[in-house]
Amino acid sequence: MKKIGLLSDTHGHWDDKYETYFDTCDEVWHAGDIGSLELAARFEKMKPFRAVHGNIDDGPTRVAYPATLRFTLEGVDVLITHIGGYPGRYDPSIRARLAANPPKLFIAGHSHILKVMYDKKLECLHMNPGAAGKYGFHKVRTLLRFVLDNGNIRDLEVIEIK
Repeated sequence: MKKIGLLSDTHGHWDDKYETYFDTCDEVWHAGDIGSLELAARFEKMKPFRAVHGNIDDGPTRVAYPATLRFTLEGVDVLITHIGGYPGRYDPSIRARLAANPPKLFIAGHSHILKVMYDKKLECLHMNPGAAGKYGFHKVRTLLRFVLDNGNIRDLEVIEIK
């Protein structure tokens, strides 16, 4: 069993509340637009950290973090990218890959809109944690926490950062 903290679109903004909200997590995942290697280093010091780069990330961040990550953890096949869309409206850059070999959990950021949807066609859960940073049009900063356990995704929590 692993408890995961998920965020996206920090755009270089650190908030000490990340440490509070992810304290009970085993890993922290970032779905892109990290904003700087310095910010990524803070997450890496906090917990095991998995991340993809986003469209605002600079060259060194793009070298350090890939555009997509695919891995299996606790029996759950996970695919993370920054610009991915959502069920019924997947981005063309990822659509064929999803259709050819759907993961059990597909994570994308970019939109700054928190969205969790099940794709019945692909039999895949989609998560977008919204935006955890201060930059963008979003009015509420959000994070997700959930548990991966023996092939299951459970105990999903939405966190609003006040």
